[in-house]
Amino acid sequence: MKAVLMDQHGGPEMLRYGDAPDPIAKPGEVVVDIHAATVNAADYKVRQGGGHGAAALKFPYILGRDFSGVVSALGAGVTDLAIGDAVFGVTPQGVEGAYAETIAIASAIVAKKPAKLGHAETAAMALTSLTALVSLEDTLKLKSGETILIQGGAGGVAGFAIQLAKHIGAKVITTASAKNHDYVKSLGADQIIDYNKDDFSKIVSHCDAVFDTVGGSVRAGSYTVLKSGGRLAWIAGAPEGFKIPRDDVQTLRPNVGRDRPHLERMVQLYEAGAVWPPTIVRYKLSDAAEAHRVSESRHLQGKLVFIVR
Repeated sequence: MKAVLMDQHGGPEMLRYGDAPDPIAKPGEVVVDIHAATVNAADYKVRQGGGHGAAALKFPYILGRDFSGVVSALGAGVTDLAIGDAVFGVTPQGVEGAYAETIAIASAIVAKKPAKLGHAETAAMALTSLTALVSLEDTLKLKSGETILIQGGAGGVAGFAIQLAKHIGAKVITTASAKNHDYVKSLGADQIIDYNKDDFSKIVSHCDAVFDTVGGSVRAGSYTVLKSGGRLAWIAGAPEGFKIPRDDVQTLRPNVGRDRPHLERMVQLYEAGAVWPPTIVRYKLSDAAEAHRVSESRHLQGKLVFIVR
């Protein structure tokens, strides 16, 4: 199969398009012919040598965590899927491999693709929806009538979170650059703060919850907007040496596991019209280096997607 291979840590030039062994389904696994895979912010950090387990990577290494495609082979014991099923999924934590034409993965952590959604759109919603659902519903336990500040609203995870929060019935405040205001407003944001012009911590107060997808100084400042008893969930790290400044609020890190029920929850929300795919920028798999340059700039809207087939 063709894949994007990384022979060592470094810049985008470390990614090369070449040949890799075809995967074989072990018991309980399926082989999926990938039609679309996405670029996630964590990908370039792994490429650079950061992230948990980066030192233990075996080269050549294939990045990529979420995908959409068609089942082409079944491992022993798989009875819940059939060859020809269109499916989508997210690789297990610590395991990657979706920057490729084919992948082997446990059948229990993939789900059937929505019939009315294309492969690119489905892949773009896989890890973003999984992360947002676990963060807002399972971790923050966001309720109707509450107010939430979602940091970095134009990103893939945050964009899904805006839609989900509105579906739940919350008031949604988000931060975004001026060029993305119309986009996050279309997702359902009630109040938008231009982070290039205004300090959100001086404008927002008494929030029930914060969902931080940005990290750094943004997380440090997010504590000021919470009411006593509020909750902050984060998926991006705080500054080095940061100490939580308040003991009357909760700091929560979502445990974004992989399972079929959460993927099927995304499908349910999509089919109900509560959520829809983010803005997508398409790339060829062979253009992975350029996609990484864009991702690393952190000034993108929605998701970057590889069209594999």
